[in-house]
Amino acid sequence: MSDKDTCEVKEEIAYQTISEFLESTPPNQLIHISDLSFRKHSQYVNYDAMRTPEIQLHCEHENCNGIRFFRCVSGKEQELKSKDYEFFYVRYRCSNCQRVEKTFSLAAKVDAENKPQGECYKFGELPTFGPPVSPKLIKLIGPDRDDFLKGRRCENQGLGVGAFIYYRRVVENQKNRILGEIIKVSEKIGATAEKIEKLKSAVTETQFSKALDMAKDAMPESLLINGHSPILLLHSALSEGVHALSDEQCLELAGSVRVVLGELSDRLSQALKNEAELTKALSTLMNKKKS
Repeated sequence: MSDKDTCEVKEEIAYQTISEFLESTPPNQLIHISDLSFRKHSQYVNYDAMRTPEIQLHCEHENCNGIRFFRCVSGKEQELKSKDYEFFYVRYRCSNCQRVEKTFSLAAKVDAENKPQGECYKFGELPTFGPPVSPKLIKLIGPDRDDFLKGRRCENQGLGVGAFIYYRRVVENQKNRILGEIIKVSEKIGATAEKIEKLKSAVTETQFSKALDMAKDAMPESLLINGHSPILLLHSALSEGVHALSDEQCLELAGSVRVVLGELSDRLSQALKNEAELTKALSTLMNKKKS
């Protein structure tokens, strides 16, 4: 093929919108933005300004506790240039409660003057990136809360090995606490003595992998996740040797461990709540019958 017939193949640039970037992109990433800037016109000067549109984030305030609209309250219309990065902060506030704020640390530049496209780098954000951790999960892991949150930060930043190691440490350290909650539910719902004894034996077993293996078939049906024992799922994930896995594989496994732990904590809480409500209802009806 002649040089004339040869065409250079260029890699297509993947763009995000500025809203997608602020809402969903983890820190430490440089992203091409399709609508980074707009042309700011004033009486004295014209310049390319950073767009700060309304975005949707999770608000942890008790009056919200869900996805809400956030509006920019500081860092609007930051001037951007094409040759050098501008370094700045942008601060958003929840439009509903008017209390919770999110601050982004950014660096940005436009591709060319009077054009909307550009590049933006997210150094970090406060509160930290990622969906909130359920209070039920925090209660379940108890003393290892800080290690779990370190693992969450590693996961948010794409550090698979770090996230996997932290999550494994949490489950290992809190093995007896988790099994203890499962035993509570088992006793409340009247599980067989054989299953309860298996769970208690797993508590006394010092070898982590063996303990999970002992408990995997003794789970109450109400705690099963799509028909699967969460302990079996955790055992399967955490039995992998970290040195035999790539960082990407560790990241995928870490995310799975977090999700299963979260679901288990929800089911434990719901099972105990349902039993408490049933006990109260029975007590009320029995007292009424006596009277």
